[in-house]
Amino acid sequence: MKLGKYSFGIGDRFGLQGKYQLQAFEQALKQGIEITPVWNKSNREHTIVHSSPADVRAEAEEAVAQGRWQKDYFVDADHINNSNVEKFIDSSDFFTLDVADFIGKPAQKKDIDDFISAFKKYRGSLLVPGIRTPFEITDKSLNEMAAKYLYAIKEAGAIYRTIELKKGRGSFVAEVSMDEVNNPQTPIELFFIIGALAKEQVIFYTIAPKFTGRFNKGIDYVGDVETFAREFEEDILVVEYAVREFNLETSLKLSVHSGSDKFSIYSEIARLIKKHDKGIHIKTAGTTWLEEVTGLAMAGGDALSLAKNIYAKAYERREDLCAPYASVIDIRPDHLPSPESVNQWSSEKFANALRHIPDHPDFNPDLRQLIHVGYKVAAEYGSAYINAIKANAEMVGKQVYENLWERHIKRIFL
Repeated sequence: MKLGKYSFGIGDRFGLQGKYQLQAFEQALKQGIEITPVWNKSNREHTIVHSSPADVRAEAEEAVAQGRWQKDYFVDADHINNSNVEKFIDSSDFFTLDVADFIGKPAQKKDIDDFISAFKKYRGSLLVPGIRTPFEITDKSLNEMAAKYLYAIKEAGAIYRTIELKKGRGSFVAEVSMDEVNNPQTPIELFFIIGALAKEQVIFYTIAPKFTGRFNKGIDYVGDVETFAREFEEDILVVEYAVREFNLETSLKLSVHSGSDKFSIYSEIARLIKKHDKGIHIKTAGTTWLEEVTGLAMAGGDALSLAKNIYAKAYERREDLCAPYASVIDIRPDHLPSPESVNQWSSEKFANALRHIPDHPDFNPDLRQLIHVGYKVAAEYGSAYINAIKANAEMVGKQVYENLWERHIKRIFL
C-alpha cells in the first residue's frame, strides 16, 4: 500500500461533509491533478464529539460510494501514540505517529552510543547535493541530536511495530509527526531523524517536521516567507538525499501539519515541489468545521442564532478551550468582539468575520481561531447542532467545497 504523490488530509469534526470534500478532489482530477484524500481525525477529537474511528471509515466509504471517485483514499488515525492506537487498528489504513511530546526525553546511553556509531561516517563536512553550504558534523552534534530526538524515534518505532503486528507489513501508510513543538527541526536534524527512523525499521511515507514560523490553526502562516522557503527547499533536498543514503521509499515526502489556510507560503510550496518534482502532504486543521459554522451563519434564522450562541459560549470559556492548543494558536483577547456585539451581526457580517479571506475588512483571525477550538461547544449541543447542519446541508456543503477547492487545492496544485 503506497500513498500518491500529492495527498491532502481532510479533517471533519462531525463527519457530515465527506461528499462535499470529495467533490473538490473530483474537480482537481478533472483538471488533470490527482490528489489522494485522507480523512483524518484524532483521538482527542473523537473523545470530544463522541465519535469513533469506525465513523470516519463509514464517512469516507459513503462519500466515495455517492461520488465518482475511483482512485485511492485513506482513513488516518491522526496524532496517535501507543496509549490509544489499538482503537484505530481496524478502521484506519493511515497512521500519524505523533512523537512530539517525547522530544527531549533522555534516551538510554546504549541507544545513544549505537546512534553515534551508526552515523559517525557523516562526521566532518557533509555536503548534501543541491545545498551550497556543507553541514559540519561532530561527535558533539551527533550526541546532541541523539539526546534530543532518539527517545522520540524509539517511541515511533514502538508504535509502528504495534500497528504492523496487528495489520501486517505493507497494509498501511505511516507518517511520523514532530510538528507540535516550539522549536523547529533544522534540515540536518531532519536528515539524522530520518536515518534513525530507518535504523528503527519504520517504513514511513511522509514526515511532518516543525518548520520555522507559526502554523496556527485555521489562519495564515506567521513568519518570514523567504526564510521558510529556504528551509523548505533544504528539507526537500535532505529528504531526497536521505532516501538514497538509507535505501528508503523513493516517494517519501514532506507533510505540512496545520497546513490549512497558509496562503502566504502556498506559492512557495507549489514552486518548490514543482522545481524538484516532489510530492507533498497537506493536513488541514479543522477548516471543515469552520466552514460549517460559516454555512450556518449564511443560512440565517435559527441557524445564525446557533452560530452566535456557539461563539458566545466559546468566548466565555476561551481559556479552557485554548489550553490544549497553546502551541498552535495566538488569540488576542482584546481583538475578540463581545458576544453582545456579535449578536447584532447580520448573516453576511458573521460569515465575513469568520471566512478566511484575509483582505476582507470584516475578517477577524482571532474570532476564527476561537471558533476553531470551540467545536467542543458545538458537540455539547448534540443533536441540535447535527440537525441544523443537516437542515442546511447544501448551504454548508457549498462553503466546505469552495474553501477546499478555491482557497486550498487551486492555490497549491494549480
